[in-house]
Amino acid sequence: MISPPAPTLKRTLSPFLLWGLGVGYVISGMYFGWNLGLEQGGSGGLAIATCFIIVLYTTFTFSYAELAAAIPKAGGAFDYAFRALGSDLGFIAGMAQNIEFIFAPPAIAFAIGAYFNLFFPEIPVRAIALFAYILFTSLNIYGVKAAAMFELFITLFAVGELLLFTGVTLPHFEWSHIRHNAFPHGWQGILASIPFAIWFFLGIEGVANVAEEVHRPQRTLLLGFGSAILTLVVLCILIFLSSIGVAGWEAVVYRSDGKTSDSPLPLALAHITGNNHLLYHLLITVGLFGLVASFHGLILSAGRATYEFGKVKFAPEFLGKIHPRFKTPSNALLVNMAIGMIALLSGKTDQVITLSVFGALTLYILSMVSMLRLRRNEPSLPRPFRVPLYPIFPVVALVISVLSIIAMTIYNFELALFYLTLLVFSYGFFKLVTRRRTS
Repeated sequence: MISPPAPTLKRTLSPFLLWGLGVGYVISGMYFGWNLGLEQGGSGGLAIATCFIIVLYTTFTFSYAELAAAIPKAGGAFDYAFRALGSDLGFIAGMAQNIEFIFAPPAIAFAIGAYFNLFFPEIPVRAIALFAYILFTSLNIYGVKAAAMFELFITLFAVGELLLFTGVTLPHFEWSHIRHNAFPHGWQGILASIPFAIWFFLGIEGVANVAEEVHRPQRTLLLGFGSAILTLVVLCILIFLSSIGVAGWEAVVYRSDGKTSDSPLPLALAHITGNNHLLYHLLITVGLFGLVASFHGLILSAGRATYEFGKVKFAPEFLGKIHPRFKTPSNALLVNMAIGMIALLSGKTDQVITLSVFGALTLYILSMVSMLRLRRNEPSLPRPFRVPLYPIFPVVALVISVLSIIAMTIYNFELALFYLTLLVFSYGFFKLVTRRRTS
């Protein structure tokens, strides 16, 4: 008797839905997180770091689009490195990708709780965050098209709200606020603020992880990546200038009690409208859409990355199973939710962000090395899209990524050791399981 074919991922995503995912994955970085870099580098230090990071993401995104179009698989960087560099470095790339996508959502969930808590202070921040995890993991289990349509809807609201914010704040912009105390820690502040500059764009590469679920992946991935990165660069510049230009960088970092805040945009707007104005409450309400967009989108992408790891048996095999009814990687989504909740309960938003950035930079480095290697070793590999100005784009992305991870290690040495320990222990487990399976 012939057994029925195993469930597979469905191709249901269009370029517009992919744009919604690409912008949605990242847009929470405009609402919170980046302002913590101001404490490290000031407006000048973070601005310089952000300029370098914009170059990184522009060159990286178009290089990554070539890989995603040539190898449209759900594993993203894992599949590219596996093919170009072998199973060992493929595992490291996949593990780094999992760390990025699993540890970014807890930081965003905490920010969702912080924003929501402004309306309902009687509900604990962590309780709201945990509820958000359960709700949006369930939506992702239900189906990718429903998840992507929801993502597009809230992303459009979030982009509109950011444009409204800049429209209200830019008339009050003053260059003196940008120049004031611009380098509180000198040039070293530029290096220390790098993780928070990366947070502006972290997650855009997640678009590649739904490559198996898009119509005409070669064309759609190019359009999705290109339009998303252009939108995000424009929003990044607008939000940076309009929020700091109102009252200086300290005003969007510190609350009235002197503690750092996860809500920089409401702090900036309060200097114009006060805390009880309709626009202030509208910002908080719609601002939740931006946070939810990234939270929900990264959960989706993390599920695909973990699913691919289990599918090829680089992780426990049950993670690579597809739900027979919903055709989604339900096991991977549930395990990621459990890990994210544990990270969330730690309450260390800045460290969780930094850990996620370590994973992202490792992914970027190995992806660019993979692209250069594939160009040399597999010149006949069909490449419906080729990165412009090759090899300048991938080499620039590679160099900036290497310099960034070195700088982050210097200024976050203990966290770098923790990240390295995660990689070493997981790699050791991988080799042990592989050796037993071979035997």
